[in-house]
Amino acid sequence: MSAKPFTPPPAGSRLLMSGNEAIARAVWDAGARVAAAYPGTPATEILENLARYPDLYAEWSVNEKVSLEVAIGASLTGARSFCAMKHVGLNVAADALMTLTLTGVVGGLVIAVADDVGFSSSQNEQDSRFWGRFAHLPILEPADSQEAYAMAREAFALSEKFNAPVILRLTTRVCHVKCLIETGARETKRAADGFVQNPARWVMVPAHAQKRLPEVFAREAALTEESEASALNRLEAGSDRRVGFVTSGPAYMHVREAFPDAPVLKLGLSYPVPMNRVRALAAQTDTLIVVEETEQLLETEIRAAGIPARGKDLLPAAGELPPFILKKHLASLLPELGDGNALPAPLSVFPRPPTMCVACPHLGVFYTLSQLRNVIIAGDIGCYTLGAGHPWNALDTTICMGASMGMALGMDKGRGPEDEKKNIVAVIGDSTFMHMGMQGLLDIAYNRGNVTVLLLDNRTVGMTGGQDNPASGRDIHGEEAPRIDFAKVVESLGVAPEHIRVVDPYLLPVLFKAIREEVKYNGPSVIITNRPCVLIDEYKTLPAYEVLESACTGCGNCVEIGCPAIHVTRREKAVKPSGREVELAFVNIETAACTGCGLCLQPCAPNAIRPAQPKPVKVEFV
Repeated sequence: MSAKPFTPPPAGSRLLMSGNEAIARAVWDAGARVAAAYPGTPATEILENLARYPDLYAEWSVNEKVSLEVAIGASLTGARSFCAMKHVGLNVAADALMTLTLTGVVGGLVIAVADDVGFSSSQNEQDSRFWGRFAHLPILEPADSQEAYAMAREAFALSEKFNAPVILRLTTRVCHVKCLIETGARETKRAADGFVQNPARWVMVPAHAQKRLPEVFAREAALTEESEASALNRLEAGSDRRVGFVTSGPAYMHVREAFPDAPVLKLGLSYPVPMNRVRALAAQTDTLIVVEETEQLLETEIRAAGIPARGKDLLPAAGELPPFILKKHLASLLPELGDGNALPAPLSVFPRPPTMCVACPHLGVFYTLSQLRNVIIAGDIGCYTLGAGHPWNALDTTICMGASMGMALGMDKGRGPEDEKKNIVAVIGDSTFMHMGMQGLLDIAYNRGNVTVLLLDNRTVGMTGGQDNPASGRDIHGEEAPRIDFAKVVESLGVAPEHIRVVDPYLLPVLFKAIREEVKYNGPSVIITNRPCVLIDEYKTLPAYEVLESACTGCGNCVEIGCPAIHVTRREKAVKPSGREVELAFVNIETAACTGCGLCLQPCAPNAIRPAQPKPVKVEFV
């Protein structure tokens, strides 16, 4: 998906925008010159939208650490800069972040971090507010799109005022929900006209870093005063003082909806915590309740300051806190809530388990892996994580980006007696390989691991919507860019060229033979698949196929491919000559969805799949 340029609506426009779109507009209005990110739901659309704006350099970086380093470099020249990532991405960027807190910045630098509260599309539920404490940096938390716009702009000013990066903490609810925002005038200023050499500040050897540390603590003290006075933190009066709430981000919206008459301290600049304001609220309420998504962070700090408060002893420790959850769990304090706030019954809907797309080039890979025996398969983060599901059940582990490589090597070196005869396979996608997998493959080659790597090159970042990367040969704007040659990269990392194969994943016999032969080799080997994602422009469809019902025996082999265009129309029990009872699955193919990849043809035992025949059109004259 390429970012097409457009002419931004003028200042003063009222626009319906998601939080991600609003942040993109705010970054441009703030006069940022450089923006970088790695795609990750729910933050992806920030850079996709920002890259469309004029007079700004934007890039998809190969990982989040690089994106932050690009933003740091731009800041040191005096330009305002920005980077975006999802919560797990800041783990990757932490090395740069934790030293940046010592050096500080020149041009304003804002880091947007989107937390996936509720596990919508992530392997964990992290609370990025901890990074403010860890790195001694200010945290801003918008509650909706308008606040996302306003706080993103304010973050640049705050960054330059305190010479520090500012973390804009988002959640899925803020990123993806739309509301009206009003834009302002665009700024054009720079903090400096160029990079000023100052090794004592920018070269973080221990002797220099030690001298910067007192400045970090002084800055944090000044930020605490800023938080106490900031208009981003406001105390809202209420007539019902039995309970008062301290909250931030979208949780504020939930509190306001559930308890409209209660006093609320809304924290927009949530770190450092304005404890004097918290004390003021506590003094006027019977019970102070901290509502936060997700960790018990504010509550712990407030109680450590000697202010009585409740929170996670009443409320769930994970997930979002919508009004019905708040009312249910606070009914013990407010008897009038009664039992009428029970959790709503889940809707009865037809199950739709996640699956791969019709003709996805990964289908053949996982079908083939599912046919193997005595194999351990280390998986990774991407569309191919779905290989763990039905009907393939062909992934044994998935931890984080790039982990398949190191874990596969560890499994090889740590084999137990039951694993001695097992083959170890690592599966990784093209973008994930460039993000964090190359180092793992280098480690496998260097340490002579007995691992076969399946590098699935579909020429895009498929899971997050088809963003370009160095494997696609296009940049964020769709312009031609250097395209990585995976075979050369893999060889340069130490894999013997005779054990590097490039295979068409639609040719199942060829793929099966390549895997079977390479797992027998006692050393590192790599099989690279080379078909594009079916959702990008590079993919070309072919004529569809259909099932010849009179020839279908119900063997079900095609079903095991996992293509969602293949539907089971009926199942029957049958008894084989051996006396074993089997279930037959008779199928058809949704020709409107079929792209003609031909995967289902190959395992079809009775040759019951053929090119779709034109349907006769019956015309009746009245």
